[in-house]
Amino acid sequence: MAFPLMRAAPPARLLLLTAILLISYLCVALSLPVIPVFVTGSLGLSNALAGLAVGIAFLSTILTRAYAGGLSDERGPKVAVARGLFFYVAGALASMAAGLLPEAPWSAFTILVGGRLLLGLGESLVAVGVIAWGVGIVGPAAAGKVLSLVGAAIYGALAIGGPLGLVLFARLGFAGTMAVSAVLPAVGLLAIWRLPSVAAHPGRERPSFTSVISRIWLHGSVVCLQGIGFAAIGAFFALHFRDQHWSHAGLGLTAFGVGFVLMRLLFGHLPDRIGDLPVAIGSLAMETVGQLLIWGAGEPAFALAGAFLTGLGGSMIFPALGREVVHRVPPHLRGTALGGFSAFQDLAYGLTGPFAGLLADRAGYDSVFLTGGMAAAAGFLIAIFLRRRGAAAAAA
Repeated sequence: MAFPLMRAAPPARLLLLTAILLISYLCVALSLPVIPVFVTGSLGLSNALAGLAVGIAFLSTILTRAYAGGLSDERGPKVAVARGLFFYVAGALASMAAGLLPEAPWSAFTILVGGRLLLGLGESLVAVGVIAWGVGIVGPAAAGKVLSLVGAAIYGALAIGGPLGLVLFARLGFAGTMAVSAVLPAVGLLAIWRLPSVAAHPGRERPSFTSVISRIWLHGSVVCLQGIGFAAIGAFFALHFRDQHWSHAGLGLTAFGVGFVLMRLLFGHLPDRIGDLPVAIGSLAMETVGQLLIWGAGEPAFALAGAFLTGLGGSMIFPALGREVVHRVPPHLRGTALGGFSAFQDLAYGLTGPFAGLLADRAGYDSVFLTGGMAAAAGFLIAIFLRRRGAAAAAA
């Protein structure tokens, strides 16, 4: 008799895959708020190094997107996801080892950076693989739904993982928190073992990765600018609260994640109904307001409201613009194109940490969120330009 998953309808398999992603991504989410606290507190190093420890995982993701997309296209997305989950486990275990060396801060930091690089490689493989797998299950016509569900799983994990990570850190220490985070992707590996994959496309002619990027770079730049706000919250919201002597520092990612998931669940249909760029323009305006609210907040409630608005605003930009990416390439290039498009968001996540850390050392944590607001405003202007250019081309 066939295993039940083999007989499950495509929507049920997509939901199962989304649930596996949510559980596994907690490995990433648990670490985001505790790494800056560990680096600046336990190791006694600077904010810039704390930002580097957070951001270098995303830089690793950028550098491996082409590899992840090619692997997903050539050998199938299930292989990419399984390999990525393995690197999640390896990265978490390396970070756990760093937590055992608080008396040797530079050795601990070096090991931590190595673990973060492994985690970034895992993130590249898992994200590209899950999206390609989901699109393969339900078809490219439902690509927007796949992207929305994937984003909801990722940011739902962030909403849970932010406060949970700080609770575990307080009770188990950094090493114990990283040990817990290593278990979660291992559960994901077991869960996908019998989940059927979709067809790979080996041996097909492929243009260079840079030629694929050239088709999507302007839309990708909007995603990059949008991602700075989330990266600022992930790396420095908890430290900003501690600096202001405010309680509930772990709720920043929760507020962001709740706004993000709420928007996906209630308004995920908007790109289909009113168009991709109108959704992106409205979302970027909302994110700009959210970041500026955190920057000017005089009390924690306003800062949390700003994080919530940032989540609402940032929610629909990636799926709205990502739908166009899926439809612009043939199936055998889908993983490569999605990897390239995702790399723009990774760029924001990777660079924001270290550069915002330098800014925080010199101008305070609130300046980080002013920068996030300015970046979202720049993305808003580019999105308006893209809409006007598209309207002009349609009228010609």
